[in-house]
Amino acid sequence: MKRPVLVFHHFGNKGYSLFACLGREVVCSVLSVATLTYASAESVSTDPVVTDSTATTTAREMMLEEVSVTGSRAPLTKSQAAKMVTVLDRADIAQAPVQSINDLLKYAVGVDVRQRGPIGAQTDISIRGGTQDQIILLLNGINICDPQTGHNAMDLPVDLSDIVRIEVLEGPAGRIYGTSSLVGAINIVTGVRGQESEDRRNVQAHIEGGSYGYLNVGLKFSLSSFDFLASHPVASASRSPLSSSISANYARSDGYSRSRTGRLNTDFSGSKAFYQGQYENEDIRLHWHLGIADKGWGSSTFYASPKWQADDQYEHTTKLYSAIQGQTKRGRLHLGGNIYWNQNKDRYEGYRGQPEKMPYNYNRTDVYGVSLSSYFDWNTHNRTAFGAELRNEDLVSGNLGEPLQQTHHISGTDRDYTLGVNRTNISGYLEHNLLLRDLTLSAGFVAVKNTWSHMNMTVYPGIDISYRPTPHWTLHASYNTSLRMPSFTEMYYKLQGYSADPHLKPEEMRALEAGLTYHSSLITIHSTLWKHNGSNMIDWIMDTSKGDEAVWQSVNHTKLNSIGFETSASLYLSLITYHSSLLQVSYSYIHQDKEQESGIVSQYALEYLRHKLVGNLRLPLTDRLSLNLNARWQDRVGSYTDFDGTVQDYSPYFLLDTRLTWQEPTWKIYLEANNLLDTRYHDYGLVEQPGRWLIAGFNISL
Repeated sequence: MKRPVLVFHHFGNKGYSLFACLGREVVCSVLSVATLTYASAESVSTDPVVTDSTATTTAREMMLEEVSVTGSRAPLTKSQAAKMVTVLDRADIAQAPVQSINDLLKYAVGVDVRQRGPIGAQTDISIRGGTQDQIILLLNGINICDPQTGHNAMDLPVDLSDIVRIEVLEGPAGRIYGTSSLVGAINIVTGVRGQESEDRRNVQAHIEGGSYGYLNVGLKFSLSSFDFLASHPVASASRSPLSSSISANYARSDGYSRSRTGRLNTDFSGSKAFYQGQYENEDIRLHWHLGIADKGWGSSTFYASPKWQADDQYEHTTKLYSAIQGQTKRGRLHLGGNIYWNQNKDRYEGYRGQPEKMPYNYNRTDVYGVSLSSYFDWNTHNRTAFGAELRNEDLVSGNLGEPLQQTHHISGTDRDYTLGVNRTNISGYLEHNLLLRDLTLSAGFVAVKNTWSHMNMTVYPGIDISYRPTPHWTLHASYNTSLRMPSFTEMYYKLQGYSADPHLKPEEMRALEAGLTYHSSLITIHSTLWKHNGSNMIDWIMDTSKGDEAVWQSVNHTKLNSIGFETSASLYLSLITYHSSLLQVSYSYIHQDKEQESGIVSQYALEYLRHKLVGNLRLPLTDRLSLNLNARWQDRVGSYTDFDGTVQDYSPYFLLDTRLTWQEPTWKIYLEANNLLDTRYHDYGLVEQPGRWLIAGFNISL
């Protein structure tokens, strides 16, 4: 007879919350992690690791239905993973004083968020001193990078309510994600209702507003066959195999600054919608999504220079994302694959609303991809993963690329796309994982060939090792390599003070990393030391000694070596205060040995955060009222040239964000302040960031 099963939906974290259930089977449905803690993470799948039904099932009972987040090709459980990954879970997202994924990533210590437009209008995201083009951005494991430019990569179709977790993998990840993952990866994982046992609400809605005419409204509706069969006593006791959700969001702001003519030049408005569905039974799991994001924003002085003193630029993007993913769940051999299509349209106005003064730049990229993946369990200690991917990147443009044999009409205009570029990336990978009680070793390689550069098939290897001498200590070390193809903008942009080089070489990176983690019921401490050796690194530089003849040029640095250190400590105050309190402090340091020559100004590669200090405090004031404080201190290396031609060094700055929340079972209301101390600072060049920004909001779930 099957023994009764007890299901725990959460941990009480009290002294009396003991597992008084000896002799019974226990299922832990949800195991939450603290803010920005390190966990294992699955790179492409949002579902739990599944054991097969062979004779080795009993030996693998450790692989429970815990959320699996690994930095490897084969899915591994939290206790087995060799690669350390930063995870921001649903609780982090719900409590942080942020309105976008961009803002949320500011609190990940290894991530550099260089904001141009506020509240997610436009943001450059980089990792460990890299640039916005050197990381790979994934949506449910699907590569959604835009080969035209990384500046608009964060124009995402998902709302914060769609996200289950965000995984940040730091360091080269070519073996895991292929090209583009030169210095790291960010995977945004969404979920439909029913994937999390506590999520049984059909409708979620929110509205918030604040300073500078800010307004944000959103609605999410979830549906599954469970809803139609809930009245049936048998059906209601089981999980629905088919579920789906759809969300929509609209946001706008007047902006916080004006041009010299008095016109608003940092305003923005945009809408997005996201549909996702899932079918899962004992044999297979299918997941699909379709999303669109449409946004326009005043670009102020985003791309201005001393030679071109434009302070009223404008940009509009429309992005479409679609994918179908599937995988088998039974047997020793697990097969999977996906097919996707992403389209990105961009209209850039050098002078807002004045095409006669400067013709608008139009670009459209279509990215098609298909991949096959699999892994095989030899026995309880050996798991091998292998697969291949084909990705085609096609650009048609009014100012980027080579002349087209056949032009394409630009919808809504009287112009045609006359230029373009097409390239195909082919890759295959092989990885083996040795899984012992105290040791995990993951080693493998990716082989890459790209048609654009006529490159030969090139192999990029990597290895990760994790050793657990005691239940409290984990030691890890790794050596990984990767590459990145130059973006189409880096190769062809030649307007208004910019001169690109179409013959840029691919960037390559080699990295060493070592670290340790200590975890107990009271505190978690993590520290990592890393070193990157980059060759043919791409950057935009300007030689100011040329005076009026100076232009921004895309170049390959011969090499760029970086060394860095990161550490974080999380103190679980709930064990002392009997409330869900948490205090966390994180710090990172970076040094690059590529010194700038006299008079040379860099846009990206030589502008990095030398120091970043992050602090977070979650403090329940009553059973319903809670306070969240987030503080950041940043010191950036580099300089920029103002409109007067004076070179200005970036100054260190301190920011304090806070949110006060009243939480009820089905609704919550909150008041937050971003940049509470009204600090004036520059994240990027000539663009001064806004001061204090007040926001009030209301969320309801039914």
